[in-house]
Parts: sequence; C-alpha cells; structure tokens
Amino acid sequence: MTDPAFDTAVTRAYGTRLPIVAGGLMWLSDAAYVSACARAGIVGFLTAASFPEPEALRAEIRKTREMADGGAFGVNVSMLPKLVPGERTAEIFALIADEGVRFVETSGRNPEPWLPMLKEAGITVLHKVPSVRFAEKAQSVGVDMVSIVGAECGGHPGLDLVGSFVNLALAERRLKIPFLIGGGVGHGGQITAALAGGAAGVVIGTRFLVAEEITAHSDYKRALSGARETDTMLSMSSVRNTIRTLKNETSQTVARMEAENPEIGIEALLPHVSGKIGRRAYETGDVSRGMLSAGQALGLTDEIAPLARIVDGLEEEALAALARLRPAPARMREEIAL
Repeated sequence: MTDPAFDTAVTRAYGTRLPIVAGGLMWLSDAAYVSACARAGIVGFLTAASFPEPEALRAEIRKTREMADGGAFGVNVSMLPKLVPGERTAEIFALIADEGVRFVETSGRNPEPWLPMLKEAGITVLHKVPSVRFAEKAQSVGVDMVSIVGAECGGHPGLDLVGSFVNLALAERRLKIPFLIGGGVGHGGQITAALAGGAAGVVIGTRFLVAEEITAHSDYKRALSGARETDTMLSMSSVRNTIRTLKNETSQTVARMEAENPEIGIEALLPHVSGKIGRRAYETGDVSRGMLSAGQALGLTDEIAPLARIVDGLEEEALAALARLRPAPARMREEIAL
C-alpha cells in the first residue's frame, strides 16, 4: 500500500502510484522508456521533437499505449522560444488530441495560445520552466501544473541559475497551482523533502538515463553510471541558451570558444552543438563528443538497472526519509513519560 504522504495533486492528476514525473528526454523518450515509466507507477512523456514526421509520433503514441498496461503517459512538446516559419506546434497538439492522449508537458515558450484547444480536449497541461518567475506567468495563463527545474538539471537550466532548494521555497510562497521540483533529483529523500516543502511531486531525468529501457548504447550508460556529480559543466550562455552537459571534448571546446570570443554567435557553435552529434553518442556509446545533457544527479547514477527497480529504490529511500520525520512509538512513549 502506498504511503498517504504520496497522495498528491500529481498522483491524483495522473493516476500514478508515486509523485514522480519522468521528464521528456530528447531522442530517448520513446515507447520502451515511457511505457516502462507507466508500468513502474510514475508518468513519462514521449518527446514529440524526437519524431519529426507527425505519423511517426502517432505510431509511437499507439505503441506506448499498447505497452503501458493501462498506465499514464503523455507527450512532451518543446516549443522554440520564438515562433518560426514552418513550425508544426498546432499540428502536433491536434494530433495529440486526436489520439486521445490526456497529458501534455510543454516547455520553451508560453503555451497560452494553445490552452483553449487543449482544455477542450480534456488534456492536463504541465508546463516546464527554469525558474519561479516563469512559473508565475504560466500560472496566470491557466496551465494546470508547473515543473520548475533548477540549476542542477541536465539540459537547459535557463539563465537565472537558481538552485532547486531555493526554487522550492519560492514556489511555495508564490504559487497557487500544484508545482513540481526538478534539477538534481535522484534520491528518494529529496522526494520527501520536496513534498515537505510544498511541492506536489518531483521531476527526474538524469537518474533514469541508466535505466535498461533507455534506448542507448550500453557504453553510454556505463559512462554515466561511473560518473560523479562534478562531471558536468555549463556552456552556451553566450547565446542565451545555457546548457548543462556531460564534461567531454565537445563541451570543453564550446566553453573555450565562448571564453575566447564572448560575441561568437550560434552559427560558429553549431558544428559542435548540433543535436545530431549528440544523438550518435547514444548509438555508438562514444561519450567524448556531443552535447550530452546530464545533471548533477550523475553522482547518484551508480548502476544500470531496470527502471522499475530504480523507482522502487527511490520509493524505499523516500519512505526511510519519512520514517526519520515520524517519531518511533517507543520514543513517543518515553517523551510522554518524561
């Protein structure tokens, strides 16, 4: 039986056992991974951007539904900061609604233009932001929940670089809608701490990169499982697109280029930061090249394991943290006697 402490707005919205969201992982959040999340009692999101052709996304949604054993899953729609010609955001949202997907994770820019359409389709919208000030804006336009990922996260932590512990306290003060905390979360004790601080759940990415169900080369996973919390670095702040990645030849080259020329511009960096380069690392296991998103929770990725076992471990750690907060009956009797 799940502890009542885990009964939150997140578990009620998604119908999950635990208040954990497995955030969308570009190129990696496919049916195998997302359905494993569903079976483990958490919710994951297919990354729409990983499927450039709409019909490929439709097929992946159907495949996920077949493999999820009735568990919850959704689709991540990461929008560019500005509308660009040829963008298919509206088409993707229409496809998601047509397939009867009930949950969407949005990021990148304000989802307000699409909220009426999504609400009409009965879709719950979780909007991901890098700091609380953006969460307040998302709240004002009517999203259902927000996830706030701090500076410790892998991928794009934004420009404010506020840590997750501070985001937690600020969100508790400033937000009225349910919120989740992400960035550096990879231990069950952090889940309990987040819930105690007012969060309805947590977002986990890096900790799950070593799951057996992640479709990536075993050498890639072995490199991550042997990495430490100090094996990441930040770069690309010169082009206002800060990213935290695994420290390797590519990330160090990009950081050096930025230091030598702060006005370098994205065109000069593209040969190094193209997503296609990073994608090859997932296929070959060579982690020396490519901007490979990874957060400081690398220090907690100690072995390759089935996702369900990782989730069970997180639950055990969270329960142990809860037990530390709840006085043992014997100690309570002693205190009463005194």
